[in-house]
Amino acid sequence: MSTSRRGRRSILLSVLAIPTVALLLGTAAQATAVPNNPASADEVNAINADILVHNHELGSQIRRVEGDTSTPGTDAAAQQPQPAAAIPNQVLATTAGMDVASYQGNVDWANWWGQGKRFVWTKATESTNYTNPYFAQQYNGSYNQGFIRGAYHFATPNTASGAAQATYFVAHGGGWSGDGKTLPGALDMEYNPYGDTCYGLSQASMGAWIRDFHDTYHAKTGRWPVIYTSTSWWSQCVGTSQTFGDTVPLWVARYASSVGTLPNGWGYYTVWQYTSSPLDQDTFNGGLDRVQALANG
Repeated sequence: MSTSRRGRRSILLSVLAIPTVALLLGTAAQATAVPNNPASADEVNAINADILVHNHELGSQIRRVEGDTSTPGTDAAAQQPQPAAAIPNQVLATTAGMDVASYQGNVDWANWWGQGKRFVWTKATESTNYTNPYFAQQYNGSYNQGFIRGAYHFATPNTASGAAQATYFVAHGGGWSGDGKTLPGALDMEYNPYGDTCYGLSQASMGAWIRDFHDTYHAKTGRWPVIYTSTSWWSQCVGTSQTFGDTVPLWVARYASSVGTLPNGWGYYTVWQYTSSPLDQDTFNGGLDRVQALANG
């Protein structure tokens, strides 16, 4: 378990006896796992227990397996344009963003807006039995602040089909609307937090599972999902069994000064998660107008 992961869990365990205080990420204090409205101690305990056992945020298992070697220097480098031969005329601008889950509690969106963040994905669901108890504050609060926002789903391919998980995701916040401020939903594909790295699936089966999610999400929303992953996990668990570069924007995780080699099937990335400190931070491979273009479809 990474230091950042242990820190999040320590924070959650320390607040089980604090039923009525909701702190905002970005203030001097740490965020706590307290509901949006005052609740009983039993309700707070239940939310914390659910977070600790059944919830995994985007990149948590990539950090666990691959580590996070980001530094202030690599963070600064990541936010500079990263030209790629596959992009005509190269990329001349980037846009700063972030991603959040229930670990962040109620987020101080004005603070992060002031730090220059302009887009965010919020965890909505995991498998077919978990929803983020802070989703409304995070998803709607970011929108009201002016962020271009989207939702993401943490996949567990051994628990239900791709179609079933896409359906659950869309039904619990993962849909899309053409309002110019809503990003297509993201599919989080990473190491299994519960067991076998590839969830007991062959590369062919994993590729087919992702295709099932991909097709179902498109059928229900009219948009293709974004796929979040690391090159190492994708190479091990999907390989060349399926390619999605023709339809799917790539959101790649690598905590270093360059994005490195990309997963099979993509010639360039759309979003890069470059650090997990003090929370997951991302850079969009283009100016704000390109983020808006992705939102608009």
